[in-house]
Amino acid sequence: MSTSTPSGPPLRVGVLGASSVAVRRMLPALREVPDTVVTAIASREREKAERIAADVGCEAVHGYERLLERHDIDAVYVSVPNSRHYTWANAALEAGKHVLSEKPLTTGSADTGALARVAVERGLVLRENLAFVHHGLHRRVAELVAQGRLGELRHVDAAFCFPPLPAHDVRYRPELGGGALLDAGIYPVRLAQYFLGDDLTVAGAVLHDDPALGVDVAGSAVLAASAGQIATVNFGFVHTYGSRYTLWGSQARLTVDRAFTPPATMAPVVRIEEQDHAEELVLPAEHQFAGSVTAFAAAVRETAATGVDSGHAAWAATTVRTAELLDDIHRSAVRVTAAEGS
Repeated sequence: MSTSTPSGPPLRVGVLGASSVAVRRMLPALREVPDTVVTAIASREREKAERIAADVGCEAVHGYERLLERHDIDAVYVSVPNSRHYTWANAALEAGKHVLSEKPLTTGSADTGALARVAVERGLVLRENLAFVHHGLHRRVAELVAQGRLGELRHVDAAFCFPPLPAHDVRYRPELGGGALLDAGIYPVRLAQYFLGDDLTVAGAVLHDDPALGVDVAGSAVLAASAGQIATVNFGFVHTYGSRYTLWGSQARLTVDRAFTPPATMAPVVRIEEQDHAEELVLPAEHQFAGSVTAFAAAVRETAATGVDSGHAAWAATTVRTAELLDDIHRSAVRVTAAEGS
């Protein structure tokens, strides 16, 4: 993926939190994109902030509040535990900073909608860092569907699963917004929206709870589209790794593997199968995290120039609907219990 050439000084970004995804994915992306520069990183742990800042070449800040007080920061990337996204994204918006927050934007649809309204009121850009939607792979698949390559789209099946996490991982902590639904389930749910639209309802769901941890560790859901299509979504962290989707059409079936977290150097493969024929399309490798950063920076530049974030309404409608679907899955799911020793 080619990154854009900045039309002015780079967007000065402060990083709030030092999560694994921030260190492994987003800090390199923020440094790679010419439209952005990392000015400072804040952590509750002084030594951690100083260590990461030294690697990045920026300033370390001890404490989130101090980062938001700085006048040399235009935007904030929020990468704290899920349950704290709303608090700190809201604080950043109130401090006059544009916000790119890790997914999920918040742990509930009411808070997600509230943040979207604050962004409009403050004239600021707010985005959720669900990076896969910025990969050209999915745009190309959508083009194939629109061109009728599969016939009529009938069914979407998507899954994002991976093995158990380290025992101390924040995703095992209910008070921090842990659980598989919010962490992994958001991907296939948004994928279903990507191809079927936001007018989906939850027809049924199962969540696999681990009583010792107090969080769900896996789950499945069936979603129904107003036009009659069905989506099945599966997620969890008690499985072997899998990140894929299949689109079933009336004439052909399309499959994508490594769909949600492809390495930046991987050329994605789209496999199309008919009754007596199969073909594979190899698409260009892209850095989807850099794509997310580039789109965010472009929205900030547009808003600074025109006073309006033209992409906000569509983004907010889809993002709030994702949160509502996750709420509905959580509320309506049949609960099963993880077996001892699983």
